[in-house]
Amino acid sequence: MRMVDIIEKKRDGGVLTDEEIRFFIRGYVDGSIPDYQASAFAMAVLFRGMNPLETATLTDAMMHSGETIDLSDIPGVKVDKHSTGGVGDKTSLVLGPLVAACGAKLAKMSGRGLGHTGGTLDKMESVPGMRIALSEEEFKEQVRRIGIAIAGQTAELVPADKKLYALRDVTGTVESIPLIASSIMSKKLASGSDAILLDVKFGGGAFMKDIEHATLLAQTMVEIGKNLGRDTRAILTDMDQPLGLAVGNAVEVIEAVTTLQGNGPKDLEELCVKAGGILLTQAGIAASEKEGERRIEDAIRSGKGFEKLCEFFAAQGGDIRYLKDTSLFPRAQYVHEIRAKEEGFVSRIDCLAVGLSAMRLGAGRATLEDKIDMSAGIILKKKVGDSVKEGDVLCLALTNKEGVEDVFETLTDSFVLSKEKIERKPIVHRYIGRAL
Repeated sequence: MRMVDIIEKKRDGGVLTDEEIRFFIRGYVDGSIPDYQASAFAMAVLFRGMNPLETATLTDAMMHSGETIDLSDIPGVKVDKHSTGGVGDKTSLVLGPLVAACGAKLAKMSGRGLGHTGGTLDKMESVPGMRIALSEEEFKEQVRRIGIAIAGQTAELVPADKKLYALRDVTGTVESIPLIASSIMSKKLASGSDAILLDVKFGGGAFMKDIEHATLLAQTMVEIGKNLGRDTRAILTDMDQPLGLAVGNAVEVIEAVTTLQGNGPKDLEELCVKAGGILLTQAGIAASEKEGERRIEDAIRSGKGFEKLCEFFAAQGGDIRYLKDTSLFPRAQYVHEIRAKEEGFVSRIDCLAVGLSAMRLGAGRATLEDKIDMSAGIILKKKVGDSVKEGDVLCLALTNKEGVEDVFETLTDSFVLSKEKIERKPIVHRYIGRAL
């Protein structure tokens, strides 16, 4: 079998066999297939696409290119949740403890932030002592004992994705739906959970800019899960404004705490209740999504979700005094008020601009080597649909940097105002799985 024949077959619109796809992944990982042939293959897939079985085979081959985690010795259904990335997305820190408090077992491998989107691991590390590097045995023991673990992905997990992702980034092939879907799902499936809920975001602050492309990606990933024997469902959520009010690291952990205490922003709570209801049905704990939602709401009202957050952080070495008294978190030296230049109603908040501004203030990294300032970030004071008078505070910029006045101007411009009030839409636009 020759790689050039596989490239030509896909270039001409052919359907690749199971053997051909596995030959490519094996050869690319062991180095016998060079980058230039892998680039040509990725470009052929970008233009010609893949059918559901091809995409599932590619995902399976990538998943088995390295180690996989076996959670089968942990009793019960193990669930996982994945977000395609957004600004202010601290959902895992709220949703994970809530579903665990309701009796589900959430086993999640997470990532770090890069560019305008924040990483769950970075947010967790804003609490002193928090460990995100767990051995497989530590990870499994924690899920078994308290029902939740969130840790960093090991280097041995899905090496094919690491190589192919880096190649796609520099060859103009990032936008291929089969390649995006297999990248995400290979990592999720290798992490060992029985059921997966995908939060696919769309809008200005998301990778998918419109709901049509987001729907196609979600459907492709759900189909992969189905073909590989996992209960996989997806929700499509709005990223035309940041999720919640806080964008940063420590400030997002604080917002997760307030949400679990029943005082969080409505859009974040709504998302966690909807997603939690689905996860509890996937775990077999709730008979319907509505029943699951009621259980999640009860876990917020009773304080059990917050108790589970503290138990989860303590299990990974975190100093839970910071969760019980959020005034202990370090505060940024400078707090700049971003004020409106005119009156109107907020019609949109440019998520990309807000996310990049937070990065410039110190809350994110442009490269993986950059150091994060855990106290830096942005606190929104207005959301879509809110009325604004000239001079009203739109948001607060928190930083320890000087000379970032251009960021303040960007933040002012990121709030798009209209003369007429905009109706607030539900955070969850579609559900791919079973009907809500």
